Amino acid sequence: SGYDPAGHFEANGKRIDYKARKDLQLLLKTGLVCNHASLSKEEEGWKISGEPTEAALIVAAYKAWLSPGEPKVISEFSFNSQRKRMTVVVEENGQKVAYVKGAPEVLLERAAWYLEGTEKKPLDDRARKRFEEAYVSLAKAGLRTLALAERILPEETKLDPDEVERDLTLLGVVGIIDPPRPEVPEAIATAHRAGIRVIMITGDAPLTALAIARQVGLDAPRAVTGNELAGMDDEALRTALKEGVIFARTTPRDKLRIVTALQEEGLVTAMTGDGVNDAPALKRADIGIAMGQRGTDVAKGAADMILLDDNFASIVAAVREGRRQYDNIKKFVTYLLSSNTGEVIAIFVNILLGGPLILLPVQILWMNLVTDGMTAVALGLEQAEKGIMERPPRSVNAPFLQLRGIVMIVLLGGWIGGGTLWLFHHYLASGLPQAQAVALAQTVAFTGIIILEKMNVFNYRSLRAPMPVIGFFSNPWVLGAWTVTVGLQVAAVYVPFLQKALHTVPLRLEDWGMIFAVAVPLFVVVELYKWFEWWVMKKRGA
Repeated sequence: SGYDPAGHFEANGKRIDYKARKDLQLLLKTGLVCNHASLSKEEEGWKISGEPTEAALIVAAYKAWLSPGEPKVISEFSFNSQRKRMTVVVEENGQKVAYVKGAPEVLLERAAWYLEGTEKKPLDDRARKRFEEAYVSLAKAGLRTLALAERILPEETKLDPDEVERDLTLLGVVGIIDPPRPEVPEAIATAHRAGIRVIMITGDAPLTALAIARQVGLDAPRAVTGNELAGMDDEALRTALKEGVIFARTTPRDKLRIVTALQEEGLVTAMTGDGVNDAPALKRADIGIAMGQRGTDVAKGAADMILLDDNFASIVAAVREGRRQYDNIKKFVTYLLSSNTGEVIAIFVNILLGGPLILLPVQILWMNLVTDGMTAVALGLEQAEKGIMERPPRSVNAPFLQLRGIVMIVLLGGWIGGGTLWLFHHYLASGLPQAQAVALAQTVAFTGIIILEKMNVFNYRSLRAPMPVIGFFSNPWVLGAWTVTVGLQVAAVYVPFLQKALHTVPLRLEDWGMIFAVAVPLFVVVELYKWFEWWVMKKRGA
């Protein structure tokens, strides 16, 4: 495993001498010559440049102490998704030799011979069946399969793909293991619970694709090849997508068509890819995600995101983080709206009642700049709620403020405004001289509305779950902000220079008791409702 070329060769569980196997050496040489990757040893270990599949062929050749040298390349026919093969023509000992690698089923069609030991034999039906069984068994085990072949070209051969890539001598089939990362199956299961469909689109053989799909937990009934897809109309493609199929041996046009079909169903589609061939689909998708480590510059340029660790699990983690941040934005926005609604109600209704100013402008400024902002920002640091990845995705047309949020803003804002008004007018009627009564009532209203808002912040730590479920101490930033803002308000009431600036008077212990008697039920009532709602949800879930 890995790219360390140390190792040996075995046949039937026994170590063999590769030097005595001309067919093995020629196969390894073909993989080395027909290659664009490179392998180098650095301080931290062996590193590759290029495609991992090609690098694996270099590693195998290095195990036999073969060196790439500097072959005299005459021509090259590149691999693409239509040809599914690559050929390099070199000059050796005065002869032109074509080294070919590609999909086994493609090279089998173009081969007329095979090499066994040192003997070149006709590729008859029996031998062809042996090769087919070999690559099918490798593919069923989840290995990426490649056939390798060669041909010594006659002198008069035209350097054209169809002329060169025929009458090949088949050298063998290699199986390359590219196992999914251990965390991928759990990531795919999490994505499914979150209402995210995962569809595999690969250039590998159908059997390999199905084997990998089973390993990562994709329950695909079958694999649709690019040739099959070309024969499907749009309705048949939509039906296949609903069945949960995977796609193998696909072309860039196939990938683009699949992404377009999903979008036409109204689905938000993310596409991952690393090659030049993936660029059209990456560009078309709602979210194009390119691989950061082995992705090409073209793929990265076409994508919206670059995945630095090339890990599918990071995409699922990003979805989780996105949901957390969206929830937290909604929490602090609705918290501020409910608090500001309470301020508006208190001031507006007091004007209608013809009372003296309930809040002075400098006090409103203190609330908005000093106390509200700190706790609102702390709400944005809430951890992800339990079950956040078990909710279905939001509709792209879903409004930010839904009916539940609006009702909460109105009810909680009404409580804050009503409670502040009651405190203000209760102290106005305390029997003190007019000037003292107004000063005391304003201080109590000013302090009361801040305490009400600080109790309200606990209601928005979760929009649905009760406090024990999320954990009272799970966000120390909220607790710290709450303590600081309440401490600042205490200072505003008792520190002389703040008293003078904010026009406050000292409060007695019973005044604080009255304020908390009005404020605490704001949290308790909402918490009881959340408990009831949580109990109903759990009962339905059971």
